[in-house]
Amino acid sequence: MREPPARTDEEPSVGEHDAAGDPGRLLALSDGVFAIAVTLLVLDVGVRDGLDPAGFRRALRQTVPELLAYALSFTVIAAMWRDHRRIFAGVRRVDEVVIRLTVVGLGLVALMPFPTTLLADYGGRPQAVLIYSGAVVAVDAVHLWLLRYLASRPGMLAAPRPKAETRLLTADLTLTIAVFVLSMGLAYVSPTAAKWCWLLLVAVRLGLRWARGGRSAA
Repeated sequence: MREPPARTDEEPSVGEHDAAGDPGRLLALSDGVFAIAVTLLVLDVGVRDGLDPAGFRRALRQTVPELLAYALSFTVIAAMWRDHRRIFAGVRRVDEVVIRLTVVGLGLVALMPFPTTLLADYGGRPQAVLIYSGAVVAVDAVHLWLLRYLASRPGMLAAPRPKAETRLLTADLTLTIAVFVLSMGLAYVSPTAAKWCWLLLVAVRLGLRWARGGRSAA
């Protein structure tokens, strides 16, 4: 009797076929959730009709915090989407763990309009800053878990991911988490200082992008 072919690390076992799947559908779902999340951000920005000139000017001024919160969350969610795409770059199949982690992350992303509204309406209160920071930390923590899980399962990748890329993305997510955790501590001292702390992310992202570009050119 001919022996069955030996299983390699690149092929899922019979028991894994039910859990494994094409990442295309998961990425399509993810793109849809991210798109809906950024669309919902703008729904809270508006000026009611029927206002006199003075009331209209006052209402316009009141939209400034809403627009700033929208711009912040749009940037944050766009960065989350970009990280998510980078994590899934080169993934040829997913298992049940990847699916569950992705769904949890998407659920947290879909929640982002809520802390954004809190930040726009109560940005001077520490609880609003704390909830917003906690939401960002939760999403990036799931992304970091997902990245490390895929790094430990090379058989799920079409080709080995460069270690430098994994290290840079890990550093990116870790530093983002660190900045928002720091802002959570600052929130009860000064909510304004906590929000200014988020600007550190600009330097972090630019620095890591520069490092990534330098490594690619080397």
